Amino acid sequence: MSESRPQRPAGDDHWLVRPKTIRILWWVFGAILALTVIAQAFVHVHGYFVVDEWIGFNAVYGFLTCVAMVVFAKLLGFLLKRPIDYYDVEPRLTPNKPEHDDD
Repeated sequence: MSESRPQRPAGDDHWLVRPKTIRILWWVFGAILALTVIAQAFVHVHGYFVVDEWIGFNAVYGFLTCVAMVVFAKLLGFLLKRPIDYYDVEPRLTPNKPEHDDD
């Protein structure tokens, strides 16, 4: 018994998955990021260290932290990756024993 889902007509996707919307959101968020970096030129930032008072420090720090997380996740994937048929192979629960006892 198989039920098929009703097909949506082309162009009836959610507005967040449309390519035009995604392109607009990239530009809007990029503009917001640029405005926050530019705003640091006019607003004095009280940082704990000297380096976090630099203009654009938080944007660069956030970007580099995100890149570090992606690289760490990729390296962790290489360490934990299993073969594609890992769950298809029957586990061996008993040690090797001869199939025929000749006693």
